[in-house]
Amino acid sequence: MSIPITFSRTRIKICGLTREEDVDAAVAAGADAIGFVMYEPSPRHVTLERAAALASRLPPFVTPVLLFVNEHATKIIAACARIPCALLQFHGDETPEACLQAGRPFLRAARIPLDDNPEPGSLRFDLLKYAQDYSSAQAILLDAHVEGFGGGGKTFNWSLLPPSVNAHLVLSGGLTPANVLEGILQVRPRCPTLAVDVSSGVEIAKGIKSADKINQFVAAVRAADEQLAKNIVQHVRLSPT
Repeated sequence: MSIPITFSRTRIKICGLTREEDVDAAVAAGADAIGFVMYEPSPRHVTLERAAALASRLPPFVTPVLLFVNEHATKIIAACARIPCALLQFHGDETPEACLQAGRPFLRAARIPLDDNPEPGSLRFDLLKYAQDYSSAQAILLDAHVEGFGGGGKTFNWSLLPPSVNAHLVLSGGLTPANVLEGILQVRPRCPTLAVDVSSGVEIAKGIKSADKINQFVAAVRAADEQLAKNIVQHVRLSPT
């Protein structure tokens, strides 16, 4: 006899969108959130007016996310007024206090080092402390630490993450349709819930998405969820009663 299993599916965010057709393709594929980059140096940057126009295409229950890097609070508050249902995402050096200034739910990016072997005497990134420091965040977004801000399409070593993190996590950094299944299988058991965030992995050029790649990415995420659910059911059936 099988035991009913409650399994939380992996939420999906497609980030760095700049075109109407890409927003529509992401929604049609089943994305849960759409990210707009408000950081001017980024090649995927959109103005607030453009972000508002693109966000207006989103149906209910698909969340717009505004990505900021060390932005002044007044501009963030103005953006929230223009796109009132948006979730905020902070990718710079923002303190916990700075993240709270807009009074809106937010994600906090953690920049995970790429180096598997840090220099003697140096400390690896302390994700447990970081999650505690930013406990007001809805989730901690795991991205690769590269020069500048953003992951630059790089993946970090998922196996080096702590075995148990008391925070909702968003896996980002170099995800593609080819590797997201493995990323989910490695990271999902380490946290209460997991989401994934992709940008360059579904692009044909910076800021230009591919509907085919988006569909492939979503399909790979769903395949990972199915595999995790089967593993849980098998574990329960094999456990002694």
